[in-house]
Amino acid sequence: MAAVQDSTVAVGAGANARPTAQGRLASIWTKHGAGYMFLLPWLVGFFGLTLGPAVASFYLSFTNFDLIRSSEWVGTANYVRIATADPKFAAAIKVTFLYVVLSVPFKLAFALLVAILLNRGIKGLTVYRAIFYLPSLLGGSVAIAVLWRQLFAGDGLINSLLAQFGIEGPSWISHPDYSLWTLVVLSVWQFGSPMIIFLAGLRQIPTDMYEAASLDGASKFRQFYKITLPLLTPVIFFNAVVQTIEAFKAFTPAFIISGGTGGPINSTLFYTLYLYQEAFGNFRMGYASALAWILVLIIGLFTAFSFLTSRYWVHYDD
Repeated sequence: MAAVQDSTVAVGAGANARPTAQGRLASIWTKHGAGYMFLLPWLVGFFGLTLGPAVASFYLSFTNFDLIRSSEWVGTANYVRIATADPKFAAAIKVTFLYVVLSVPFKLAFALLVAILLNRGIKGLTVYRAIFYLPSLLGGSVAIAVLWRQLFAGDGLINSLLAQFGIEGPSWISHPDYSLWTLVVLSVWQFGSPMIIFLAGLRQIPTDMYEAASLDGASKFRQFYKITLPLLTPVIFFNAVVQTIEAFKAFTPAFIISGGTGGPINSTLFYTLYLYQEAFGNFRMGYASALAWILVLIIGLFTAFSFLTSRYWVHYDD
């Protein structure tokens, strides 16, 4: 009888026993080990090349690190100086916002126009699509920026063409009134990526809606305004957010065309270029880290604002 009771107690204790941490880890590894092994390259890249440097940058933004001497904690001094005693910061913000406001709408409008033309069922669509997408692959490269500088130089190809019509063009990249516009044109030229996304969105709009509108006598413009544009708003929203973030991050064209100076008269001083000058020109890594986090904050605020306002103009099927 006593042996039966001992056996019952032992069984009950075993049923109530909880698995140890080591047992839980072994169970997780057995079930998901292969998946984590496939994720390992991404995890190493994320923690080693993204999250780790981001945390280090946030710490350095509160120091006076300059690559030579050991860093000292300065609190919010870098942020205070940016807000109160840095005229180049204000100039960089002005140029960057102007570039974003000009380049993003022009690029999206041009991309949508080309996508509508390609969506009309022309022959050789895949060839045209590849050709138009090519600038997006090359546009951010150093070679294209150098080519752009040669095109818009005082004795460049653009002025040579204008001279054929008796027009004397200015030196576009060395004149403060035109230099930023050359970068805007270069950005618009890279319309391939949003164009492909617009084209995919246009293909999802049912054709019977256009047929019904045509039977009711709606003009092409009215069909575009009442059918195409509302049904395409999710795609427009996606492209606007992505392209705006890319515009805030633009660096290579301004660096190459201005020779890394942001000139003439700071007219091409993008925020990222000013950040680069502080970090690798003046070796103020702590100050540059503070500038980087302000840019992250600006992009985050813009993205949050875009999502908050999207409910008023973006239309989804559900």
